[in-house]
Amino acid sequence: MSAPLRRPLVRLQGRRPQREAEPSRPAVTATAASPWPVACATVVIPALNEAARIASVVRHALADPATAEVIVIDDSSIDDTALLARQAGAEVITSTMLGKGASMRDGVAAARCDIVVYLDGDLAGLRAGLVGDLCQPLVQGAADFVKARFGRSGGRVTELTARPMLQVFFPELVHFAQPLGGLVAARRDLLKNLPFEDGYGVDIGLLLDAHAAGARLAEVDIGTLDNDSQPLHDLTAMANEVSRVIYSRARVAGRLHMAQITAMYEAQRQATATLVSILARRRGRTRILLIDLEDTVSTEHPLRALAHATGHGQVLAPLLDRSIAGPDRDTRIAALFRFVHRQQFEHVAHALPIRPGAIACINHLRRAGFMVGLICDGPFVMAEILRRRVFADFALAHTLEFEADVCTGTLRPNAAFLPVDASPGSSAAGAGHVIAHLRRDAVPPAVQTVWVLGQDVRAESLLQQADRAFVLDPAAGQLAVEARTGGTVRIPSFDALTQHLDAWLRAGDGDPVATEVRG
Repeated sequence: MSAPLRRPLVRLQGRRPQREAEPSRPAVTATAASPWPVACATVVIPALNEAARIASVVRHALADPATAEVIVIDDSSIDDTALLARQAGAEVITSTMLGKGASMRDGVAAARCDIVVYLDGDLAGLRAGLVGDLCQPLVQGAADFVKARFGRSGGRVTELTARPMLQVFFPELVHFAQPLGGLVAARRDLLKNLPFEDGYGVDIGLLLDAHAAGARLAEVDIGTLDNDSQPLHDLTAMANEVSRVIYSRARVAGRLHMAQITAMYEAQRQATATLVSILARRRGRTRILLIDLEDTVSTEHPLRALAHATGHGQVLAPLLDRSIAGPDRDTRIAALFRFVHRQQFEHVAHALPIRPGAIACINHLRRAGFMVGLICDGPFVMAEILRRRVFADFALAHTLEFEADVCTGTLRPNAAFLPVDASPGSSAAGAGHVIAHLRRDAVPPAVQTVWVLGQDVRAESLLQQADRAFVLDPAAGQLAVEARTGGTVRIPSFDALTQHLDAWLRAGDGDPVATEVRG
């Protein structure tokens, strides 16, 4: 049975706010003398590859009397989003990490006003006074957290996933028309104390967390607007993330008592590590760069850092010797981290030092039409964080199983590391098989070019299959690998790889293509 309603909710239409009455409290209605917001809000716009509309959204926000400043948090866009936003009058800040949640959190940290308004960078059809409409209940003292209500329906994920789940677990919030919408106004002090989810669940997470914090919630009708619809495969990922967030908040609120639900959303999380999910994000790109993660993107091996943090350094060291191969080695490594909480994995991944030039190089390659992926035989939970830290497109790794966010020590091998026609349970696993899987993608256009960047002999199986192979700081005599075409290029840094790419493009090997991809 769901917990009873504990706090007042507010629903507002345009500029005429009114609080819904509770049985024990009278309704509160705004008066004609209520102040209209003037220069009271920081407008934050998280943006990734929104060059088509970002300038118009910035100009619209700046034209609103309630706007004091506009800050665009750029997620390392590979188009002219940052330039156009700056020209339109916004302050532009590069996000600290890939993902809308991180960008929204960065916006709160940068805001100078006591009220923060979030807008999306792909909006069109915005009506005059929208920022003021969202701010008014905050200025009047009638609410602490405001969601926008659009004229259109909530969308497929809202109607098929979010709304049914809210009806079950949080019925007091089911009246919100767009619980997943990104147009929000809230008090900065409230936002500073709320967690921001990394992915598609950030907006529903903020609504639920503000509710749990005792904030007064409001909904403002802003009429109609247009924004870009998500591709079908993105809707699947969005539904999974929204489900996970609602389940987790229901569990914290004591409204969930089904252990299998936790296992279900862990399986959904692991699904993002599959090759099928990754290929769905290729979106016509024919160039791929695979970076062997271990000792390449970071100057420190992720598993070594985790073992040091958890007291398993001496036991792990001999297991990282690649002369000890096969599933038994991986199983023994996974068992070392049994009973380690997920937060420990994530904390170590966030703290790993990133090699100089890595982020700029990956951004440059993506601008040139490359889909950039990190690949390792370590845990996906760490690889995914590093992927987002360097703004790459995907991560391929094995997955560790978690129960109630605690590692069970059980490893789930990634099928992308098996031969293309391998039978289940095959022991002939290796990173080199990933390239064969990529080339077999049946969705046109076919993959034409695969580059690989590795650090030393550990990436040999990958380097052998690449069209162009690059070795970062190789130890002399350790590696003698020839790729299928072009040989192996030894480079001292990521900056050298950027220079190689520029020379390759000047030679006419292909035209740079900027492709929009949200991680």
